[in-house]
Amino acid sequence: MVRLINQDNVKTVASLAFSILKIQEKMTNIAEFNNPNLSPCIYAMWHSDQFCVHGLPNRANVNVLISNSLDGQIVAEVCEKWGFQTCRGSSKRKGSVSATLKMIEKLKNNQDIAIMVDGPRGPLHKVKPGAVVLARETKVPIVPVFWYSPDITFAKFPSWDKMRCPIGPCKILNLYGKPIYVDETNTDKQIAKKIQKSLLHLEEIAPEKYKKAKELKLWNKK
Repeated sequence: MVRLINQDNVKTVASLAFSILKIQEKMTNIAEFNNPNLSPCIYAMWHSDQFCVHGLPNRANVNVLISNSLDGQIVAEVCEKWGFQTCRGSSKRKGSVSATLKMIEKLKNNQDIAIMVDGPRGPLHKVKPGAVVLARETKVPIVPVFWYSPDITFAKFPSWDKMRCPIGPCKILNLYGKPIYVDETNTDKQIAKKIQKSLLHLEEIAPEKYKKAKELKLWNKK
């Protein structure tokens, strides 16, 4: 079977995807709740919420971890067109180590990292060790991020990660959890559990906080 996306057309596909997303950007309004405004930091999110990076402050200082796959190349091209920086890596040991070293260097240079903690293949909502390793090596806080909207245009896709993305006019709230610091008193498993618990808590309180944001007219203040 001929693959529709290949090395010969990846830039064309990325440009087309970026054009579509730029149109959507004009219809997307993201407000923030409880952003600790720490930098450098490691933004931790579910794979389903990967597009919430759009609402992060100072995107020029944010490095998004993206796989070395062909699909990842398209995502990387789009992210870079959008003003983000990217770190490429894979789940294989060599690619994983290379990406980790790049991200450590970025954090030590006061840049931020955005990482999908259960990606790129799941299991769903199981936190992998990447963010914890980075935090332990750099002493940088982990900031959980979750996005939410009750709008019908906030679509959920039938993928393994149940990815959510606006399609049409949409008001979205980016919710931030309390910063998580790694020290010698916590094991990697304990920190991973904290990240998972924080992200699930953000999902639980999201409807209530969205109503409050609506009362405060946060989207009108942007």
